[in-house]
Amino acid sequence: MRSWGTATAVAAAVVGAGAAAVLLAGRRASERSVRPGSAGGVFGSAGGVRVHHVGPDSVTLTRSVETERPGRYALEWPGGGHAVVGEVLGTAPQSVTRRLLSTGAPLAGGAEVRVTARVVTGDPASALGLDFTETAVDGELGPLPAWHLPGMRGLWVVLVHGPGADRQQALPVLPLLHALRLPALVVTHRGDEGAPPPPDGLSHFGETEWQDVDAALRFARAHGADRVVLYGWSLGATMALHTAARSAWRESVAGLVLDSPVLDWHATVRREAARAGVPAPLAELGALAAEGRTRVDLAGFARLADGTDLHVPALLLHSPDDAVAPWAAAAGLAGRRPDLVSLRPVPEGAHAALWNADPDAYTEALRRWLTPLL
Repeated sequence: MRSWGTATAVAAAVVGAGAAAVLLAGRRASERSVRPGSAGGVFGSAGGVRVHHVGPDSVTLTRSVETERPGRYALEWPGGGHAVVGEVLGTAPQSVTRRLLSTGAPLAGGAEVRVTARVVTGDPASALGLDFTETAVDGELGPLPAWHLPGMRGLWVVLVHGPGADRQQALPVLPLLHALRLPALVVTHRGDEGAPPPPDGLSHFGETEWQDVDAALRFARAHGADRVVLYGWSLGATMALHTAARSAWRESVAGLVLDSPVLDWHATVRREAARAGVPAPLAELGALAAEGRTRVDLAGFARLADGTDLHVPALLLHSPDDAVAPWAAAAGLAGRRPDLVSLRPVPEGAHAALWNADPDAYTEALRRWLTPLL
């Protein structure tokens, strides 16, 4: 396994007096991945999407990968503007027309917008009309804000968002959990707004953050849960895998729902750097810098990817087109553990935005998988 010390020596040998500049560039390239508040985990355009025309029930946008994706997405613009778009109605060489489902503020031609997965916003009551309690989980570093939604069953669902997102990421699946009468706990973790910061200010890719999910598992047990399903997006899914493997309460874990889990650490960090416009050689150096700064346990990641410690059923939702977490790693996990892993491909889905690609199919897959556990 390559180490940061090895990378330093190689860089020094190759560039001589320029080594310091190269190492500094690598450190800068790693920032997107190691800062908990970075936008790395949120599907969204980097900008440059313009509104060409707005009709009574349609909007025409600059044509791009994001604006052409099938499904349901949000348009966001400065000042809190938010609109929801649905199916693609037509395309032209430079534009895409989509159905306009709702808009909270006037959307004007010529405006620059960002395409995101945040179709449902607010809290469970304001967004969905669901009763909930704002509570806090007693984490290792301090209180962690959480939403607790009541239910009638002893099986709870603990939901963990990914990097660059927040608790709102769980909102689209809460109506199904409510219909199944499942109590839900939507948690935060270190580095989130309102939660304690990590001691070194860095994300550790789930290796320390999983302890906050473990605290949520203990909270659920203390408040009536007999069994718990851990449900995570992106690195939140990785935290769920860590918790199921390492928690002192792991026998309480009845199953896992893994949406776009990060299983190939190096590939994901390189891809994140590339998405930020970092050239490939510096992206590789950035991955090595991130490894050195966080001392990530690559052997531990390999165990998660191999399914070595997996002992409960898992629903694995992943897109072959995921630009962040490689499909091959998800397919490999499913292939090695077909006894426990149910892999559902979501074609043309974006990273951690699989519900958006086909809300009805996603919800039905989740319902079918959860029902035998009730």
